[in-house]
Amino acid sequence: MIALIQRVTSAKVEVAGDTIGEIEHGILALVGVEKNDQADNADKLLKRVLGYRIFSDQDDKMNLNLANVNGGLLLVPQFTLAASTQKGMRPSFSSAAPPALGEQMFDYFVEQANGQFANVHTGQFGADMKVSLCNDGPVTFWLQC
Repeated sequence: MIALIQRVTSAKVEVAGDTIGEIEHGILALVGVEKNDQADNADKLLKRVLGYRIFSDQDDKMNLNLANVNGGLLLVPQFTLAASTQKGMRPSFSSAAPPALGEQMFDYFVEQANGQFANVHTGQFGADMKVSLCNDGPVTFWLQC
């Protein structure tokens, strides 16, 4: 599994003009599922997302995680993260999970996140989403498990 995480001052996701997920200060995580991913990949990735120290402490060092700053977590499914872009001018999605597995793994990831963290919001799997954010820093990291 893949997560592109961004430290944000705010982020929201809309479907058909309605806001379905929104956070203030926290992490926007775009989540991609690859075809061989299983629950243990999701568990490891969630541990990294929640524990990754990307927020500044009193000395302006990235030493604090999401819980330390009482931030929000916005999880947005994004299958394009699993694309291969090594050759040609068109991405290949051969390593991406098929839709049924992608949705199952994303739902599992969200369920586990809700069990471990209080302030979780989500996008909608398979929907045409509009995601807006204010990246803080900018701070962006690619995590893969």
